[in-house]
Amino acid sequence: MAQKLKMISLGGLNEIGKNLYVYEYGGEIIVVECGIAFPDDEMLGVDLVIPDISYLIKHKNRIRGIIITHGHEDHIGALPYVLREINAPVYATKLTVGILTNKLEEHNLLSKTKLKVVSAGDKIKLGSFEVEFINVNHSIADAVALAITTPLGVVIHTGDFKLDTTPIQGEMMDITRFGELGKQGVLALFSESTNIERPGFSVSESRVGKSLEALFKDCSQRILVTTFASNVDRVQQVITFAWKYGRKVAISGRSMENIMGVAKNLGYLDIPADILVDINSIDKYPKNKICIITTGSQGEAMSALYRIAISGHKKIEIMPGDRVIISASPIPGNEKTVSRVINELFKKGAEVIYEKLAEIHASGHAHQEELRLMLALTKPKYFVPIHGEYRHLKAHAEMAKTMGVNPKNVFISDIGRVFEISEKGARLAGTVPSGKILVDGLGIGDVGSIVLRDRKHLAQDGLITVVVTLNGETGQLIAGPDIVTRGFIYVREAEDIMDELKVLATEAITANTNGGRIDWATIKNVIKSKLSNYLYQKTKRNPMILPIIMEI
Repeated sequence: MAQKLKMISLGGLNEIGKNLYVYEYGGEIIVVECGIAFPDDEMLGVDLVIPDISYLIKHKNRIRGIIITHGHEDHIGALPYVLREINAPVYATKLTVGILTNKLEEHNLLSKTKLKVVSAGDKIKLGSFEVEFINVNHSIADAVALAITTPLGVVIHTGDFKLDTTPIQGEMMDITRFGELGKQGVLALFSESTNIERPGFSVSESRVGKSLEALFKDCSQRILVTTFASNVDRVQQVITFAWKYGRKVAISGRSMENIMGVAKNLGYLDIPADILVDINSIDKYPKNKICIITTGSQGEAMSALYRIAISGHKKIEIMPGDRVIISASPIPGNEKTVSRVINELFKKGAEVIYEKLAEIHASGHAHQEELRLMLALTKPKYFVPIHGEYRHLKAHAEMAKTMGVNPKNVFISDIGRVFEISEKGARLAGTVPSGKILVDGLGIGDVGSIVLRDRKHLAQDGLITVVVTLNGETGQLIAGPDIVTRGFIYVREAEDIMDELKVLATEAITANTNGGRIDWATIKNVIKSKLSNYLYQKTKRNPMILPIIMEI
């Protein structure tokens, strides 16, 4: 009986981030990407979100390898959590391995992990799969797409890509190889969809360089630049222009320092001698002789730029006239936080240059014409859009139909759905366990919907604690009730309400402890019910009510 090829997404569909894709044939599995997503506004207190990998854990003995296309967090961030449960070799390009080395070292997993360096053009054999790495352009160096040869045919997984005809370093995307594969026959294409709504071609990184240089040339003020720490080419351009126009460079932000260190050691950054200075010494230089590169392009709370904007940075204080260049665009969902930081910088007298004002950012994701080019080159029999919200996947699916893919062979999948190809055809066949695992501090998965609901309740309406001391035998009230509030109402401004709460709590206790057996659970429920009804009538609020009964 002929085997079936399966592709299962455990993340990266109907969302931006959390990419993790499973390819399965004949009982053997390869995993592509292990990414995280960042929490939305509803996930109070959550640090990050990782995919549910219970399916991989169940079949961990069948996993032949984990393949990473590039070093962004939405593709590598979950790897430390996955490797705690699964022992499999990890294949990635040189810069990606360098970034992973630091990450795994922080999690004490480096000595237990087999990290294998590959290059564009290499082919590796993993059981029934042969994986070829193909050079693509992206907003981080050393990005690759994958051509995965299976007994049923070749499937292409693009990873994140764009076509940059004038990249800062490295070569243009290998469109020749994609064309060759297309002529030989591509069974299925799994292509990213992030920028499907943007017409034309994406902007070249070199074009961004011209805009950046114009902002350095003849500038007499101090310059601060923020961008993604992983955008090594952008950082290289900033350093090059700082050196050209006689400025020293200081770095602020741990992730920026880490990735720059890795990139420099591996030869991806060319840093002139003596240009870097310690952040503690920036005040020793005239304002037209210093440039600060910092993290925080997404307005993240506690990032370096955020702390600078709110005057919370120990080393950097915004001075009137400072030129702040935000060389990044907000990730969907971060628009408000970025706007808040920009507003604070303006209030302090800074000149803020951001994407809407100048061409100082180039997306790393393909626009419509590049996505069409990928479809035209590869001519896939089956097409599945990945890496995008539903509207992106839908638009990409419609594009594939206009490019000649049989509409019956275009599939929009979902997280946990099994996309299956056999000699008879392709279909969406069943589901596997999937979802979101929330990471809060050291806790992995211990914060669920109930905890988030409680946190939201506390954040919206506050907490009232009712503390009483009762005689354990008679139920007689010995002390209290004492009312303690947090985040609900200021006690001194609502003494009448507090007094009434004490009366209601006392009534609830005495009514349920007169003679016979004492049911503590009933007493707590009655207190909660009476106080809740009263408070809603008086305030139209529903604070969390927590009765605490001490027994003597």
